[in-house]
Amino acid sequence: MDTMTAEETRLPADTDSQPLVLAAAALQPMLRDCHEEIEREQRLPQALVERLHAAGFYRMVIPRSLGGLQVDPLTYLRVAELLAEGAGSVGWNIANNGIGQLVTLGLPDEGVEEVHANGPATIAGTAVPGGGQAVPVEGGYRVSGRWSFGSGCHEAAWMLGSFQILDPDCPTVADPRGRPRRRPDGGSLYWRGVFPRAEAEIVPGSWDVAGLRGTGSFDWTVKDVFLPERRTMPQIGIPLENQWARWPGVMYSLPVQCWVGPHHSAVITGIARAGLDALIDLAGGKQPRGRPAGLLCENPQVQDAVGRADAILNAGRAYRSAQIAELWATAASGEETTLEQRARCRLASTYAADCARETMDLVYRHGGSTSFKRESRLAECWRDLHTVGQTVTLAPEWYPIGGRVYLGMDPGPRLR
Repeated sequence: MDTMTAEETRLPADTDSQPLVLAAAALQPMLRDCHEEIEREQRLPQALVERLHAAGFYRMVIPRSLGGLQVDPLTYLRVAELLAEGAGSVGWNIANNGIGQLVTLGLPDEGVEEVHANGPATIAGTAVPGGGQAVPVEGGYRVSGRWSFGSGCHEAAWMLGSFQILDPDCPTVADPRGRPRRRPDGGSLYWRGVFPRAEAEIVPGSWDVAGLRGTGSFDWTVKDVFLPERRTMPQIGIPLENQWARWPGVMYSLPVQCWVGPHHSAVITGIARAGLDALIDLAGGKQPRGRPAGLLCENPQVQDAVGRADAILNAGRAYRSAQIAELWATAASGEETTLEQRARCRLASTYAADCARETMDLVYRHGGSTSFKRESRLAECWRDLHTVGQTVTLAPEWYPIGGRVYLGMDPGPRLR
């Protein structure tokens, strides 16, 4: 920290003027052009993936020493938000790739070098505990398993999954390979592993969903694959904690609450912005049937809804950014963040997501029959937004967790 310049310890004065953010905004027309193909094929087109790589979106959080851009979290989140505004699935996959890359930075040095040997590597998979089992062998493990939510699996170079290690000295009738090893307190012990994409099999038909179809979040499996120890690490936290703090730079010393939660929150607020803009576009040209003469935009209720929706959405976004900026300032000064700061940052992500839901409810209602036509932009935003809103990172359970912190109580294992 002492060797960094003052510039490296400051957040950008204007995030929207950052080159990456401008590039994300400029890409939105292409995202709209690709949208039907993304939905139909349940993956991102190769030409789009190449553009995303060229723009630097797949290397935002990787250290400069490994060929990355090492951007601050507000820039990373704004890029994800703008891409989600163009196409929800694209914003989701870019946001998740960043978190997966941060996880890989917690591998032993040899594993990091292997994964990112040819520059920042794209990562798919999940940080959620469970899915696989491993038998210890010389130099590593033999792993088999099935994991859900392999978002971005078609464009990824590596897959991230969690597994339990079986103890061959303790065979059971149910599993002669051994019973899972336990933590000293008796709880389940999990490890994470990073597998080459070529070793993973995608389960066809396992991503049959209403929204975010283009993420390609299929189940995936490996069977009796050798996983060298250098590409494994203990799983700490539920679902994870910062295991990448050894890398130099303020962003790597930030608590995980600056990344996990905000990454999905940015996706949902981006989709909500697209929904609001869709109503604005519709209102300027639609003449509602069975109503007094005039365009939809001339309806005072629609005017009220648009004004309220914009205020609600931006209030949530501003709260989220403010809490991340506060944690950044604390880390940049060399101080430890407090549990209350981390709780407030986590709550801000969930609150911003709830603001996005409220925004979408307002605009969907006033879109009339257009809102439920499958081909309409409002219907697309509705489907994608509510799919994002179901993720555990934005669940309402975060409110009582934060409340327990403020009341001086133990918040439980999900917040530390």
